[in-house]
Amino acid sequence: MEAFRYQALDMAGRSVSGVVQADTPRDARAQLRARGLLPSSLQENTPRPWARGVSAAQLSLLTRQLATLLESGLTMEQALAALIEEAEAPSMRQLLAGVKAEVMAGASLAVALGSHPRSFPEFYRALVRGGEDSGALPTVLAHLADYLDARQALRQKTSLALLYPVLVGVVAIAIVTGLLVYVVPQVVQVFQQSRQALPLLTRALIGLSDFLRAAWPYLLLLVVLMATTVHLALRRPAYRRRWHALLLTLPLLGPLVRGVDTSRFASTLAILVAGGVPLLGALASAERVMGNVVMRAAVARAIGRVREGVSLARALGETRTFPPLLVHLVASGELSGKLEQMLERAARLETRALERRLAVFLTLLEPVMILVMGAVVLLIVLAILLPIIEINQLVR
Repeated sequence: MEAFRYQALDMAGRSVSGVVQADTPRDARAQLRARGLLPSSLQENTPRPWARGVSAAQLSLLTRQLATLLESGLTMEQALAALIEEAEAPSMRQLLAGVKAEVMAGASLAVALGSHPRSFPEFYRALVRGGEDSGALPTVLAHLADYLDARQALRQKTSLALLYPVLVGVVAIAIVTGLLVYVVPQVVQVFQQSRQALPLLTRALIGLSDFLRAAWPYLLLLVVLMATTVHLALRRPAYRRRWHALLLTLPLLGPLVRGVDTSRFASTLAILVAGGVPLLGALASAERVMGNVVMRAAVARAIGRVREGVSLARALGETRTFPPLLVHLVASGELSGKLEQMLERAARLETRALERRLAVFLTLLEPVMILVMGAVVLLIVLAILLPIIEINQLVR
């Protein structure tokens, strides 16, 4: 079935609008007439590829509101109707109306959300699907809202911490580029007119300045072509797997990537297990939320081992991909019968470890950037000062 946006007149002559679910526009008009509505316009409610999705803060608030309404005993139709009335932005009301129309047509909430992938990411739909399969959707949504809040807080903290290094880098690059393109050529003209043999560093700086002024359009085109090539290459599974495997081996970035996916995996698995989802189904959903292809493949291998009867801790340990802390906590949870509590503890510990790694990474990044940019500026200054020093020595 398709969702159609309509505008119509009711029996009292008032203008109403909404979304109706039907196979064809003709069936949609028939449904509207059966409701006593006279349709004036009817358009297919297909999501526009350029439309903006829901922000992280809006998604977290929407999830918590939906969980609260469902826990209060409202049906899915009533909860979605309340959210539509509560929404302030027209785009949000339209989005929720489309979801409600698909749910009313018999689709599950996860399937209805799948029609709007820009607003509801894959891991979100996977958790909703797991909650629906287990019959504990309100509980899963409440845990999901907590997880989204924690992830948003970590993202904001990281963004604020990266703001200073990014500003320093942009300003430094702008200053160095201005020196090479505008200042250096005007200064070295004086030395070139003196017919003096210039030092090697000064000649190299003049050559670099001339090259940048003459070839900057081609360099810009080269950067765009390289970025496009990398983007297209990473869309192929083989290249994407090699790239993700390389990321995991990098000294500072590797632990960050591993920590992000480990925290996401443990959080998702804890939410689903606490919601009553069977372990194999929870593992399948947790696999879909991970961004690194290598770690997703490790979870897939672990699922196969668990299906054979191996414990989860042993299956995860055999992959040699996840941190030992997660494996030991999962083993403790399986022995004590408190797997969800141990998974939640593992997720908290991984999140804290990730925050510490980010702090160390950013602490090292700032002085390294300052030293690199300082060295570049020092070379430019020396290239300008060395001929002046030589002229002074000749005068003496």
